[in-house]
Amino acid sequence: MRFFRDLSLSAFTAGFVAVLVGFTSSVVIVFQAAQAFGATPEVIASWMWALGIGMGLTSALPSLWLKKPVMVAWSTPGAAVLATAGLGFSMNEAVGAFILCAALITLAGVTGWFERVMNRIPMAIASALLAGVLARFGLAAFQAAQTALPLVLLMLGTYLVGRRAVPRYAVPLTLLVAIVFCALRGELGWSAVHLRLATPVFTMPSFSWQAAVSVALPLFVVTMASQNLPGVAAIRAAGYDMPISKLISLTGLATLVLAPFGGYALNLSAITAAICMGREAHEDPARRYTAAVSCGAIYVLIGLFGAAVTGLLTAFPKELVAAIAGLALLGTIGGGLAAAVREEPHREAALITFLVTLSGVTIAGIGSAFWGVVAGAVALAVQQLGRRKSTQAGKAIAPACKIKAVEKEAARSAAAQKNTP
Repeated sequence: MRFFRDLSLSAFTAGFVAVLVGFTSSVVIVFQAAQAFGATPEVIASWMWALGIGMGLTSALPSLWLKKPVMVAWSTPGAAVLATAGLGFSMNEAVGAFILCAALITLAGVTGWFERVMNRIPMAIASALLAGVLARFGLAAFQAAQTALPLVLLMLGTYLVGRRAVPRYAVPLTLLVAIVFCALRGELGWSAVHLRLATPVFTMPSFSWQAAVSVALPLFVVTMASQNLPGVAAIRAAGYDMPISKLISLTGLATLVLAPFGGYALNLSAITAAICMGREAHEDPARRYTAAVSCGAIYVLIGLFGAAVTGLLTAFPKELVAAIAGLALLGTIGGGLAAAVREEPHREAALITFLVTLSGVTIAGIGSAFWGVVAGAVALAVQQLGRRKSTQAGKAIAPACKIKAVEKEAARSAAAQKNTP
């Protein structure tokens, strides 16, 4: 089978790091979202089952089919919205809201309107957006030195040596050294690992206009603006041509099926996608899909063994997770910034997009990724408007200059003829 021929240690490690980063950085928010609707431990385990199975299958199967790294994740900002907006609503109303949100995501994919919007965003703006989203993880890698200086210095040194000696295996080597270091110091929390299968729990949906307005619509907006938008930017910045509308439709349909079990919202990933689509996963872009398939397989295991894998992944110190994420994303951050400032006409607008996105500002419940694109688009429109006016003024002046030049030439000719004997 081609997959096993294309699979490499670096690709599998990229998939594992993607799961490690994506899971440990936001699983607590998902737990809080479930608890906001009064979820029992059994229902929370069902949420992990639904999300794990959903992310795993919608990442692995399209990647195998397209031979390109398709990365799907749960909506982290969506979970944050649920954790606050969900208070006062029952789990039945929550499931009804999830289904409405899934229907809207599917509609956005089937009609193709979201892809058409993305096609109008210049590559410089998209690259700046991706760099702004990922730069926070780069900063967090070095901020971790405040609480775990020996670990971060060891990981940075290992990564730099690895990049020079064995570039393809720099990230796997860094992760291995970090795990051994933390294990020797007794900093791995293995006591949180409990081996047992997760059982899906079906919740009958209940629909209400209050839940639709307060839960479904905000969940849809933040998922599209704060997750799918940078997700598409990650795909295009990596140079892959994928059927965006079909993938959006796939995430919507998967959410529709899994919503009664806790699959509240699935979307294209940006952060974990950048890990699996970068050169660290594989030098050959045509073989990086194996990283996404590996990531998907691990997600499925999370779904099946929710409690055990949750404990395993959360056993790693948070500084280790932050540092490996930042180091794994260095190449993608640098590439995004280079693409953002390459063309002078788009440079200033791209920098504005980058800075607004990096700021992490949230306005009206919508994250900085969306506002970064808005700010960059406005800046670009103003600049282009100014250029058009200058060009039009230049075109208007040009004929007048030509007339004056002709008149001067005629006057010279007349004077020359007059002086001729």
